[in-house]
Amino acid sequence: MDTVEAAHLPWIPLGELLVRRGLLERAQLEEALDDRAQSGLRIGEIIVERGWVKPAAIAHALAEQYGFRFISLDDDVIDPEVVSLIPEAMARRYEALPIRFISENLLLVAVTDPTNVMSSDGLRLALGHNLQLAVAAEPDLNRAFGRVFRNEFDLTVSETAVEYVEEDAQDITDAGSGAPTINLVNAVLKRAIEDGASDVHFEPQAKQMLVRARVDGVTREILSVPRHMQAGVTSRLKVMGALDIAERRLPQDGRVSIRVAGNPMDIRMAVVPTTYGEQIVLRIFHRGVQQRDLSGLGMSPDAAPIFERAIHQPYGGILVCGPTGSGKTTTLYAAVDALNETERVVQTIEDPVEYQIDGINQVEVNVKAGLSFARGLRALLRADPDVILVGEIRDEETAKTAAQAALTGHLVLSTLHAHSAASAFERLKNMGVDSSLLATSLNCVVGQRLARRLCLHCREAYEAQPEELETLGVDPSKAVELFRAKGCPDCGQTGYSGRVALYEVMAIDGKLRRLMDASTDEISAAAVAGGMTTMRDEGVKLCLEGLSSFDEIRRVTGDRLS
Repeated sequence: MDTVEAAHLPWIPLGELLVRRGLLERAQLEEALDDRAQSGLRIGEIIVERGWVKPAAIAHALAEQYGFRFISLDDDVIDPEVVSLIPEAMARRYEALPIRFISENLLLVAVTDPTNVMSSDGLRLALGHNLQLAVAAEPDLNRAFGRVFRNEFDLTVSETAVEYVEEDAQDITDAGSGAPTINLVNAVLKRAIEDGASDVHFEPQAKQMLVRARVDGVTREILSVPRHMQAGVTSRLKVMGALDIAERRLPQDGRVSIRVAGNPMDIRMAVVPTTYGEQIVLRIFHRGVQQRDLSGLGMSPDAAPIFERAIHQPYGGILVCGPTGSGKTTTLYAAVDALNETERVVQTIEDPVEYQIDGINQVEVNVKAGLSFARGLRALLRADPDVILVGEIRDEETAKTAAQAALTGHLVLSTLHAHSAASAFERLKNMGVDSSLLATSLNCVVGQRLARRLCLHCREAYEAQPEELETLGVDPSKAVELFRAKGCPDCGQTGYSGRVALYEVMAIDGKLRRLMDASTDEISAAAVAGGMTTMRDEGVKLCLEGLSSFDEIRRVTGDRLS
């Protein structure tokens, strides 16, 4: 292998090196070694997966272990011309990225595994140069891939093109070249998914088509499509969703399946005619992603036991309320997963099936074929279930059928679009459900929101203003440190990274059952008097702990905070 390497230090196993550095306990190393014997994974992968050591520390140790340089790709300058020497699919396959020329025939390449001789040989042959390897942390390398191969969405980029996908279609990261319109659509999808977007909006304007992605609940602009390409982009998307290209006056709905880096995903497509053309919104569902268990939801120590007691009742109704994108389905799936035991029959009716769980019978709504939530729920009741998950209560028929099922020996879990736990009752009564039926059928109502977490790498401390403290319910005369968003490469310059849930869990006890005809404010006050922690209280706590910002909590909770 024609590579230039630093002189090797005496070789020490990675796990032992981490122990010597004080980054890993001896007992943890022994546990990881036992796991490696059973799983076949590498020691570094096991240690990172368990959260014992950060990926950057593993990369530092690997570099020291094999006598290579460690490189930070967030700080190092990457030569675009050098990157163009290798296709993106090959770079991702080898987990390697050319950085720059050190000399005329010596190329600096960042890798995550310096021990992979076959990858190094393949890279040398593909690049036609001698290589000097440097070790980078895997998350850093993935972020670098997203930056350098994005190429600012040059419409002539061919490495991101892809055929629209069906079940056996190719992975979009391995796709070849194609027409500019196809390249553009697939580049947008690829970037949005890499950024963790839940929705992508194609919005026609007077002189251009604006493309925005919703990441962590907030939309951000990706690019502007020239006016002359708008019709082609719209047609391409409609072809992917198996929609009528000729129909431009009526709304249409479709769906498409894709694969990104081997991960299957479903996309729901909504087309709406507007003044300047057809707006298309794509909703992204990550099929096969591991759902969270109850302990991973982030409920407070007071709220979690209430919710767990409710879902382990033999019958009754449990509702999770909040706006679209607030994590309601994730909460219900965590509950269903906890109930997924041999002695129970668990059935779901969903639109669409977002997570596939072994041992559970899942049915997908198909309105065009006549399978609605209400009709599907009635069918499930004839299939002898113990637990039923109804994806969403949208109408009177579904609401009444679900409530009656909760009274007849079934545990029924569902979601509802309501502002808070207390407002769920008014919402259901407006649908036509009798308050006496609600009083006898419901066990628990959960309200939730998702707030963005501050990026811990760049959050900025400041002394809270008196008006902020007053809004938070803190003595304005006190000196309190809060944090606000700043922006860095780790968070895509947004100042936020990931989201955290705000919960309010309302157990329906004797007193609340007698208040079903009361106002939302009266129900909420009674629940708080009974010990319920509100979403506002959860948000204030996150703000004071520095996990989120004042502006973000106010954005999520709205007037409930002020």
